Amino acid sequence: MSDIGDWFRSIPAITRYWFAATVAVPLIGKLGVISPAYFFLWPEAFLYRFQIWRPFTATFYFPVGPGTGFLYLVNLYFLYQYSTRLEAGAFDGRPADYLFMLLFNWICIVITGLAMDMQLLMIPLIMSVLYVWAQLNRDLIVSFWFGTRFKACYLPWVILGFNYIIGGSVINELIGNLVGHLYFFLMFRYPMDLGGRNFLSTPQFLYRWLPSRRGGVSGFGAPPASMRRAADQNGGGGRHNWGQGFRLGDQ
Repeated sequence: MSDIGDWFRSIPAITRYWFAATVAVPLIGKLGVISPAYFFLWPEAFLYRFQIWRPFTATFYFPVGPGTGFLYLVNLYFLYQYSTRLEAGAFDGRPADYLFMLLFNWICIVITGLAMDMQLLMIPLIMSVLYVWAQLNRDLIVSFWFGTRFKACYLPWVILGFNYIIGGSVINELIGNLVGHLYFFLMFRYPMDLGGRNFLSTPQFLYRWLPSRRGGVSGFGAPPASMRRAADQNGGGGRHNWGQGFRLGDQ
């Protein structure tokens, strides 16, 4: 058990709490401690009966059963793998910025879920984080099942097809990819590559709550360290070379 505890404590803090909630809430529903009916995002219950917890529980809940257990485990693995890589890589030392990214993606997904009657939000949020990681590492070669290898920028779409095969739907994955693209565009592509203004900025209260762990300017509009280093090597000006991926951890 100590090995499991050590592994769990080694997970970056925000990912650790997200992972734990995504295990605990489905388990609570499976054991019948609380009826799963209270976990779904039902627009009528949320908007007219003021059951304000539903956007939160719908983010962590997944109906685990004989027909859905494999899909749940696969996406739980994606959460652990890519949220850990992103939090410990591009957002290393900047927990407030990482939390704000999750909050931005989550709010977009909740609004979309209410508009489209999406009752479960676990997969879209995971896919949005995976999409951001894939874009920040777009030229990194990744391996998938059966030894297939391709650039990381294609990974969200490969997983979309994979989840369709094992789960029968692509709406959750598609919404997650689109939200991840919106974040990536507003955070990196538009201000850095197209010379636009910064539309996203981490609130100061998040910095007070989760202070950065190293020096320098933190906040949206400042690229991760690896991207800044690449820009400096290219002369510090002009368009950014988005085709050059980087391995998380090369900070």
